Amino acid sequence: MADDDTQELAQSARKYWSADGYKEGGVIREVDYASQSGGLDPMFEGIKIVDTDTHITEAPDLFTSRAPAGWKDRMPRVERINGTDRWFVGDRDFGTLGGNVIRADNNKLLGRLAFPKLEEAHPGGHQIKERLQAMDDMGVHAQIGFQNSGVTQAGSLMSLGDPDLALKVIQIYNDASAEYQEISGQRIFNMAHLPFWDQKALETEAKRCHDIGLKGFVLPDTPERVGVPSFNHDYWTPFLEMCEATGMPLNFHLNAAIDPNTLTWEGFQFEQTLSVVATMFSIGNAATLGNWMVSGRLDRHPNLKIGLIESGAGWVPFAVEALEHQFREMLASKRDVLKKEPWDYFRDHFFCTFWFEKIAPKYLLEIIGVDNVMFETDFPHPTSLYPGVQEHLKDVLGGYTHEVRKKVLQDNAVRLYNLPF
Repeated sequence: MADDDTQELAQSARKYWSADGYKEGGVIREVDYASQSGGLDPMFEGIKIVDTDTHITEAPDLFTSRAPAGWKDRMPRVERINGTDRWFVGDRDFGTLGGNVIRADNNKLLGRLAFPKLEEAHPGGHQIKERLQAMDDMGVHAQIGFQNSGVTQAGSLMSLGDPDLALKVIQIYNDASAEYQEISGQRIFNMAHLPFWDQKALETEAKRCHDIGLKGFVLPDTPERVGVPSFNHDYWTPFLEMCEATGMPLNFHLNAAIDPNTLTWEGFQFEQTLSVVATMFSIGNAATLGNWMVSGRLDRHPNLKIGLIESGAGWVPFAVEALEHQFREMLASKRDVLKKEPWDYFRDHFFCTFWFEKIAPKYLLEIIGVDNVMFETDFPHPTSLYPGVQEHLKDVLGGYTHEVRKKVLQDNAVRLYNLPF
């Protein structure tokens, strides 16, 4: 790997969360928590709400406390630099602990990514007992969890030049995720990470994750950006076949195919930039959708399940309709490979999520597909649906039958992730 490529990979985790998001400032939104913590609303009685996008902050001792003998000093650790908690591996800066804008007193920080010190943030960001209480308060039965920091980010791990250490970090993260699942009483389900830079290690760890009970994988849409063959390559075929055979889904959290930071105007302050970037990350899922639909992969793997997470839903009808137009106008010569229409691919393979939206769940649900939409909060990230989970769900789903509500809030997630309820 060229030196420039190595340096770029090394920077990827450090830049995972912009340093500007941890500066002093922002606005505290006072939350009347007593009125927001009443649990499940009677409208949803009999439904186990699954929140399909949340983030479990990697605890400072996650890796060192689980490291085998002789590995502890090499493991990721947290140091406080200029008042901000950051991950380090050796002398390599792997960035901050991620996003947590819910304060320990249940109030919410606006205009920033997180509180700079872990103890300022809600303990449910990284402690399971407190997370379960927060879930009970908001009326959520189960959560699908994703990483918060960049400490397990493949690009940075690859740049260490130590494949054994990189693999061990991934394995410890996955083992911890299995522990969370168990001690939460099968209510918190972290998605597994994979050492996808090595095909044999990828396949071995994927099988191990299935064997220890994890429910899915999170991957980048364009692994070629870190020097790994794209999903168009047979490098991935055995892994995708394993996903089909076990029913374990792929998850693309936001979209890794574009860099929205290149789309904003020069001179913006942090809050202005993030407002555009966050919007474009969601809309960028249209690229992920398109890549899989035009590739022929879905015809080769008819039982593959794909979650588009933190995606939003309102853009889906336009994107699928646009792809239908492209199938007619540009892909006539590929119809021996592409056997279905885009709406068929979407309904057979994809799941999308909503949180703050009103128009999509109120008016587009049947167009998108009541079997393909799931709910999320993005807790405890900036712009998460907090507070007001139950009120929002009553507003957007109140006009539907109990059967439809149960599909969107429970059954679709159970089907995607093979949840045990």
